Amino acid sequence: MKCSVCGNLESRVVDSRQSEDGAKIRRRRECLKCGTRFTTYEEIETVPLMVVKRDKSREPFDREKLRGKIQRACVKRPVSTERIDQLLFEIETYFANQMTKEIPSAEIGRLVLEKLRDIDEVAYIRFASVYKDFKDIDSFLAELAEMQNRSR
Repeated sequence: MKCSVCGNLESRVVDSRQSEDGAKIRRRRECLKCGTRFTTYEEIETVPLMVVKRDKSREPFDREKLRGKIQRACVKRPVSTERIDQLLFEIETYFANQMTKEIPSAEIGRLVLEKLRDIDEVAYIRFASVYKDFKDIDSFLAELAEMQNRSR
């Protein structure tokens, strides 16, 4: 690691600590030439996930876009920001562990619905009304009936 003071390329690691989420390592280093101490951060380079939309177009996975959709479904519901963050983390972790670079948007929607069903039924129905693209009131009522049957 190049020293920012003298430009020497040799340093020694004085201390290493892992971040709370385990995704990064913070290292304190000391230049072997001038003795200057500096901090470096090391993290795994991740391949960005691509979302395959219904029309087969592709776009990078956008955590904030998904957060907005989930928050919209949870408006005026007893779902905390922390719980939404946890849900997003669970979804991202699930797809990161799939070892694939492309995820169909339908699969993301399915997983969000699965998670929302356990968190808040109204948020589930709100999200489902957009995700499942109900064509008429009968398809909406069928989803409500199915949900009622599951909760019994």
